[in-house]
Amino acid sequence: MRSDTRHQLTTAASLAAGLSAGLLVYRENKSRRLVERVVAGALETLLNAIQANDEDTGMHVRRVAAYALVIGEEAGLEEHECKAIERVALFHDVGKIHEALFDIVHEGTRLTPEERRKIATHPQRGADVLAPLAAFYPELPVGVLSHHERWDGTGYPRRLRGNRIPLEARVVSIADTFDALTHTRRYRRGRGIDAAIEVISQGRGKQFDPDLVDLVSAPPVVERLARTHLDQTRERRPGRRNGTPERAPDVSFRWRSESLGAQNRA
Repeated sequence: MRSDTRHQLTTAASLAAGLSAGLLVYRENKSRRLVERVVAGALETLLNAIQANDEDTGMHVRRVAAYALVIGEEAGLEEHECKAIERVALFHDVGKIHEALFDIVHEGTRLTPEERRKIATHPQRGADVLAPLAAFYPELPVGVLSHHERWDGTGYPRRLRGNRIPLEARVVSIADTFDALTHTRRYRRGRGIDAAIEVISQGRGKQFDPDLVDLVSAPPVVERLARTHLDQTRERRPGRRNGTPERAPDVSFRWRSESLGAQNRA
């Protein structure tokens, strides 16, 4: 066989092998993207179910997600870390919609010791709900499980201490407290931004990660949290009562735009 012919065959074989490998990667990526869209759709469905079942909790977790993203971004975290924090924030209270806790959560009165013990089961209940998604979002169930742990090790349910608490949970813990303090509820009025930051500062090194507290207490971050709080307040329920559609949450796992675009191209 002539050398140029052998060269051509070798080149063709190399191209075929490369094409085959490329096609395999394409198929794997396409399958992975499809699975990711399905999982993202499941998360979005769950978020919508929370909103439909318990509007107060649905709006609370959206506010917490907004504050948690501010903290994550100001901390200079990578995009994938911020997305993980957002997911944990959006689902941190999913365990509270369990039928065993629903009435307690919505009583609007001071909890009895027995009711407090029952409410303290919601991180585990939430983690159990989210456990099937751990293969895709490993931080999600463990972050939800850990969002009531305390820096000094006196939290629940596992009494984790310091950096053993997942970062997502440490951020969400502060964002959750910020919303609880600044949001008006049936049984008490919300506090101002400065008062909320002062309470969080008092928990430095006890309830909260001291580095994150220092970050949140910095004037530029306080200002950004205040702006976010104002934006969240404007997007609350009154707009819906007036017939204005509620703006869809800006969540990183949304699947609609890509999947609908693919349908339109088909």
